Amino acid sequence: MIFIIFMKDFLSIKETASLLGVTHQTLRNWEKKGSLVPYRNPINRYRQYRFSQVQDFLDEMVRERSRNGRFRLKIQSREE
Repeated sequence: MIFIIFMKDFLSIKETASLLGVTHQTLRNWEKKGSLVPYRNPINRYRQYRFSQVQDFLDEMVRERSRNGRFRLKIQSREE
């Protein structure tokens, strides 16, 4: 399990992309595929990723890569 210390509950698309080491366009593609679906701010509709959701996604990515040498996963957002 990978632990990342972060003080915010929600991350912007830019922060999430940086944390995962991908581009913001990759995150948008994952959203279209249903792999990592962000929450939408009800006021401005910006994409926001719950920190726990990103942590789960990162952990699953690491597990999948260790099993197959690549990753292909689907993490649905959890309503908390």
